[in-house]
Amino acid sequence: MLFPEYRARRLRRTATLRALTRETRLDPGQLVYPLFVIEGKNSRHPVASMPGVYQLSIDTLAAEARQLVALGIRAVILFGLPATKDHSGSSAHAKNGIIQRAIKELKNTVPELVVITDVCLCEYTDHGHCGFIIDNEVDNDATLEILARVAVSHARAGADIVAPSDMMDGRVAEIRAALDEENFVNVPIMSYAVKYYSAFYGPFREAADSAPRFGDRASYQMDPANSREAIREATLDVEEGADILMVKPALAYLDIIARLRDEFDLPLAAYQVSGEYAMIKAAAANGWLDEERVMAETLIGIKRAGADIIITYFAKQMAQLLAKGQF
Repeated sequence: MLFPEYRARRLRRTATLRALTRETRLDPGQLVYPLFVIEGKNSRHPVASMPGVYQLSIDTLAAEARQLVALGIRAVILFGLPATKDHSGSSAHAKNGIIQRAIKELKNTVPELVVITDVCLCEYTDHGHCGFIIDNEVDNDATLEILARVAVSHARAGADIVAPSDMMDGRVAEIRAALDEENFVNVPIMSYAVKYYSAFYGPFREAADSAPRFGDRASYQMDPANSREAIREATLDVEEGADILMVKPALAYLDIIARLRDEFDLPLAAYQVSGEYAMIKAAAANGWLDEERVMAETLIGIKRAGADIIITYFAKQMAQLLAKGQF
């Protein structure tokens, strides 16, 4: 069909025609909103590098959750800032730890909300690394038992999904075995299967107080130059029992999302991380771009690449626009 018989612009002529023929759609039910939980009462501390994002005390979570559900957002992922930290991150698996109490608060007050928990040690260790330190190195195998204890403690508190983000080898298998042994066979694992050593995490480390006190995480997070390794990492997690795979960050790794979508039939999540959010917010604040349009364009791009689930700090803002029939 050659011009003028076929005119591509025919279906772009009006907003309703464009909506009718749109190939990729965003659904607030597939957006996950991150929450940072702190000790205290009636506290709502703004995160300076992430405008619109707050650290929330447990007593404020229910109101936040009700707002999310009203917008059509059905899931949150929790990150905790404990009162105390130690070498092994013991407060991460404490029965009355901050995340354990936050889970109970959310499930008691907004039971329909899917509560996902980040399983890692970086927020809970005094050195800021994601695992147990021996001779100034993160010891992979010594960390696995601790991570399993964390995951089980979250399941006991009522978590719907546990999400290990530490990037230790073998952690999915260890967590799956521990959950099954404690009769939490129906608790899924959302694995941070492909998590790159990225500079885009900077604002998160302020929000979660999780920056390493020495060295960096290059020895356990993935090299940004590698894509074939992403398939190996995801394959290992599938074999170990992951129920959902995740790619993190998202925007600089759309090709990785697409490759995993082609290779695996499990649900695929992508995390639009703090730096990606902060860049858009900062540029918009300077009048350099249209925040709403760029926000929507990036989220559509992540979805178009193949993500089923998007973890994003824009979840509320995007859901509000979708409710108005925009995008």
